[in-house]
Amino acid sequence: MTPPAGSLLVAHDLRKSYGPTVALDGAAFSVHPGEVVAVMGPSGSGKSTLLHCLAGIVRPDSGSITYAGRELTTMSDTERSALRRGEFGFVFQFGQLVPELTCVENVALPLRLNGTPRKEAERTALTWMERLEVHDLGRKRPGEVSGGQGQRVAVARALVTGPRLLFADEPTGALDSLNGERVMELLTDAARSTNAAVVLVTHEARVAAWSDREIVVRDGRSRDMEHSA
Repeated sequence: MTPPAGSLLVAHDLRKSYGPTVALDGAAFSVHPGEVVAVMGPSGSGKSTLLHCLAGIVRPDSGSITYAGRELTTMSDTERSALRRGEFGFVFQFGQLVPELTCVENVALPLRLNGTPRKEAERTALTWMERLEVHDLGRKRPGEVSGGQGQRVAVARALVTGPRLLFADEPTGALDSLNGERVMELLTDAARSTNAAVVLVTHEARVAAWSDREIVVRDGRSRDMEHSA
């Protein structure tokens, strides 16, 4: 397969099984810098497994994943961990904020783990919180804010390191439609402003509508809706 010109991440013929259960059966994927690609499919279709393979969290049984010209599947655990800390960002369905930390400490956490001094990390965190409209929540803890606010804090945390690639797994799944729309608007605007690519896993058409392109995963196989007949 010839990768689409200018792709940041390209996956080809990915296969992954868990015992007798086939999760991926020859799936393919690509995303360009600044592009938002929605990965859609019913529960159990393999879309979350695809995301975990693309992000280097799970190693596929076979197939190739090329990120910025580097083969992800042959990297060591240490190399893949470094990518996830520095060049990848993650937003999950329930935010997964650390309850003992304040919101600004949560957003600053990826920078602190990379060795940035606390004051500098929190300054950068507050800049991103302002962009996500939650800068006034800095000293509150996650349990003291609403679901929509908490998810915006989680998006700020995902973007604070300036990732080249953002993985969002059902980012609005725990929110009402109004909060979900606002989170998607802020997430896609912030990502595009930094030319970050976004891989968006969702089963909701209204969330996928924020993407530039849709990939449908069914029975472990993928289909690019833009290039389907």
